[in-house]
Amino acid sequence: MVKKMVLQTRQTLRVAVRALSRNKMRSFLTALGIIIGVGAVIAMVSIGEGAKKGIQDRFASMGTNLLFVSPGSRNVRGVRTGGGGWQSLEIGDAEAIEENCDAVMYVSPSASSRAQVIYGNKNWNTSIQGTGDKYPEIRSWEVESGTYFDEGLVRSAAKVCVLGADVKDNLFETEDPIGKIIRIKKIPFRVIGVFKRRGESGGFGSRDDMIAAPYTTVMRRLSGNDYLSSIDIRAVSTKRLEEAQMQIEELLRVRHRIAPGSEDDFEVRNMADVSEAFAESTKTMTLLLASIASISLLVGGIGIMNIMLVSVTERIREIGIRMAVGAREKDILLQFLIEAIMLSVMGGGIGVLLGISASRLVRKISMFSNIETLVTPQSVLLAFFSAAAVGIFFGFYPARKASKLDPIEALRYE
Repeated sequence: MVKKMVLQTRQTLRVAVRALSRNKMRSFLTALGIIIGVGAVIAMVSIGEGAKKGIQDRFASMGTNLLFVSPGSRNVRGVRTGGGGWQSLEIGDAEAIEENCDAVMYVSPSASSRAQVIYGNKNWNTSIQGTGDKYPEIRSWEVESGTYFDEGLVRSAAKVCVLGADVKDNLFETEDPIGKIIRIKKIPFRVIGVFKRRGESGGFGSRDDMIAAPYTTVMRRLSGNDYLSSIDIRAVSTKRLEEAQMQIEELLRVRHRIAPGSEDDFEVRNMADVSEAFAESTKTMTLLLASIASISLLVGGIGIMNIMLVSVTERIREIGIRMAVGAREKDILLQFLIEAIMLSVMGGGIGVLLGISASRLVRKISMFSNIETLVTPQSVLLAFFSAAAVGIFFGFYPARKASKLDPIEALRYE
C-alpha cells in the first residue's frame, strides 16, 4: 500500500514537472513574484538585524554598568523647556557624586563642542569632547599611543588633547602626531595621545571622528559655557547600578533644591535601559521592513493563483482524459497543488540567493558604508517556508477547481 502511494506520488511529480517545463518562460515569470518577495524579506530583515547587532556591540564595548546624567526640563511660568532644555549640571555636581555616592566607581564631567581643526595645510571638522581623566576607564576605550591627560592637566585646564583614529588619519596621515601642535578655533593644543580605533557604530557614524580634551579647557576656551552637557559615570558593578542611580538622583535633588513632588531638572539614564530601548526600536524597525517586503510575497502568490487558473482552463481536456483512465479527484488536486508548490519553492530558493547577495551588496556599496547587514538562518528559513505556504494557500483553489471538473464535460471541451 505504501509502495503504491510512493509510486503514485512520483508519477504525479513527473507529470507536474513536465507541465511546468512545457512553458518555461511562463513558469519563471510566475515564480518571479516569489523570488522578489523572498529576496526583499531577507534583505530587509538583514538590514534590521545588522542595525540591532551594531547597537548591541556598541553597548557591549562600553559596558552595562554605565550611567549618564544629562540636563532635564523645567517649568518656567507655565512654559516647559523640554528635555535637555535647561542647563542645570555644574562641575560641583560631578565632584559631589564622586565624593558621596559609594556605588559609583568613576565620574567624568562632559562638555562638548564642534570646531575646525588645523594642522599645517590640512584641516578637519570634528567633535571636541571635553572629558575628565577617567573617561577611558568609563568608556572602556584604550589609548593606542601616547597617554591620556591626568587630573592635574584637567584642573589646570591644560591645552592638550587625544585624537580619535579618523582625525589622526585625516590630519597626520602616516606622521606620528604625539607632541605635535594642532589648532582648534585658532587655539594651539598639544597632542599627547591617540585612541585605539573602534570603527563604525551600526549606522550611527564613526566613533573615531572626535578629539578628547580636558572638560575645563573646553568650557573655558572653546564653548564658553559654565555648565556641563552631561556627566558620564561607571557604577561599581552591574548589581549596584540601580543603587548608584538612586544615590545620584537623591544627591542632585538636594543640591538643586528641588522640592518633594516637583519635577527634576536633570535626567539619569542607565545603560541597561538605553540598550533595551534601542533593542525595542530596532525590533520594531525590522518587523516594519519585513512587513513591507512581505507584500511582494502576497503579490507573487496572487500571480501563482492567476497562472494556475489559466493552466486549468488550458488543460481541461487533459484533466478529462486522466479522469477517464482512472485518475481520482485527489490525484488531480495533488498534481496541480504540487505544480503551485514547485513554483513557489523554486522561487523561494532563488529568492534566498538573491536576498543574501543583495544584503552583501548593500554592505559593500560605498554610499551605504554605515549600514551593517546580518543574514540570520532564522530569516532565511522563515522567508523560504513562507514562500512554500504561499504556494499551498494560493494554489489550493485552482487545484480544487481542476479536481471538481466533470470528466464528460471536460472531454467535450474544445
